[in-house]
Amino acid sequence: MGQVLETDYLVVGAGATGMAFADTLLDHSDAHVTIVDRREAAGGHWRDAYPFVRLHQASSFYGVASTSLDGGIQTSGPEAGLHVRATGAEVCGYYDRVLADRFLASGRATFLGGHEMADDGSVVALDTGETREIRVRRRVVDAHYLAPSIPALTPPPFAVDEGARWVPVGELPTVADEAGSFVVVGSGKTATDAVVWLLGRGTSPDAITWVRPRDPWMLDRAAVQPDAAVIRTMVAELMEAAAAAPTVDDFFLRLEGAGVMLRLDPDVVPTMARVPTLARWELELLRSVERVVRRGHLRRVSPGTLRLDEGDVPVPRDAVVVHCAAEGLRLRPAVPIWSPGRIVVQPVRAGFPCFGAALIGYVEATQGERADDERNAVCPSTPYFSTPREWVAGQAAGALATAAFMADPDLARWSHGTTLNPSRVTPQDRDRPEVQAAQARLRASTEPGMRGLLRLAAA
Repeated sequence: MGQVLETDYLVVGAGATGMAFADTLLDHSDAHVTIVDRREAAGGHWRDAYPFVRLHQASSFYGVASTSLDGGIQTSGPEAGLHVRATGAEVCGYYDRVLADRFLASGRATFLGGHEMADDGSVVALDTGETREIRVRRRVVDAHYLAPSIPALTPPPFAVDEGARWVPVGELPTVADEAGSFVVVGSGKTATDAVVWLLGRGTSPDAITWVRPRDPWMLDRAAVQPDAAVIRTMVAELMEAAAAAPTVDDFFLRLEGAGVMLRLDPDVVPTMARVPTLARWELELLRSVERVVRRGHLRRVSPGTLRLDEGDVPVPRDAVVVHCAAEGLRLRPAVPIWSPGRIVVQPVRAGFPCFGAALIGYVEATQGERADDERNAVCPSTPYFSTPREWVAGQAAGALATAAFMADPDLARWSHGTTLNPSRVTPQDRDRPEVQAAQARLRASTEPGMRGLLRLAAA
């Protein structure tokens, strides 16, 4: 057993939510924080992501509250006028700077990279096996409860026969020049990124077979921008659609008609709703791929044959199968965020995990007089989602959570002061006519919209 380390908070996981929590706690308290992660550097799954990955949301919604990742507004390219989205390399560099310049420089943070927490609460070095006892004075913070599963670290969910070729999506650039055709497996953001990357480098759409067990709903990226008028207009559209829609599918179709939602195939009603953002230029590229396979999940790859739940599909014998089918964000039950001696970091409002983690850190740092049940009431957890109905339920839960923490004047003040909050309104925003108009529309639609969301979620 190595030396004993004492700390106020032991944060397990140095990914986006662990870093956002620790940052706010350090900024608003005198606590000491120790962060433990299996990886040697901060940043979580970004350290293992595919090389062409980038944020799907505007950069300002991501990262930690003290240090904005925002790169401004794009001035050229297909997304001119929209806010910059950082690349994977930029995100990793950002977390390197935050860890060094904010956390370690404070003198109140310790980072144990290349370590994991054992069942007995000790910390073990993965390279040497050395065990270190940690005495935690306040709480253990589980920032790994919803850690995503990614292709680089997850075996493919299908068997591969001898002679068939497959790669995780992160290795796609290493085979792209030599391969004549590709089979992209997956329905989510990773798969859409892989297809867009292939088409962007000049691969013919006819050389791509896309195994898509479910079609996804996605948000139009232009409707989710760090602008108070844009966000409030989008939420008003959502509430108006919820108030009027008789079914969940009709709700999504109304949002599509309002320019909020997108789907890959206009003839297929999606059954998947993890709802990343997508730009319309990407949608046009993705729709150019006509070899879409909808025969359930891929079970086995043989040279020249894909074996799926609902039958076999022939492909070129030399096709490279691209594994994009990891689970992604974990769908685990929502549990209380606060319990004696423990915090389980989870989203508070749907779709913006960094904001939720930072808010949890702020509540922990500044509201010590509240009991755990009071903190859970003002800052309740919101589960992730996979189906359209679950997405509706998540929006309802997130709206109720937002109402709870925004009713607290101090939490409302802090929330409006951080760019991580998509609904923030700055003093300058309040005088903008377009913000005032969007706010009036949102006020009028919120009550009937909430009733609609709860009705649809329960249907």
